[in-house]
Amino acid sequence: MNPLMAAKAYAATQGTGGASAGAAVAGGPDFSQMLQGVMGDMTQQTRVAETQMTQTVQGQGSMIDMVTAVSSAEASLETVIAVRDQVISAYQEIMRMPI
Repeated sequence: MNPLMAAKAYAATQGTGGASAGAAVAGGPDFSQMLQGVMGDMTQQTRVAETQMTQTVQGQGSMIDMVTAVSSAEASLETVIAVRDQVISAYQEIMRMPI
């Protein structure tokens, strides 16, 4: 019995039929959709912060609203940077694997 046969037998006992079926059963978004969502959120938070800063400079906005918007945009940017760093780290780890 080789490892491939063992993996297929395990998948059959789990009722998934393989790795791709297991991902479909989970029903979650795929990785690219998650990244697009994170990038979209970061972009929106940045635009909101810019709008709040403009309104505050013009005397139409609250300083508290501006600081909150800027902090939210900063947190979104830090999240994107952390995800990027993890993706790069995973890629580098994969490239170090022997073939």
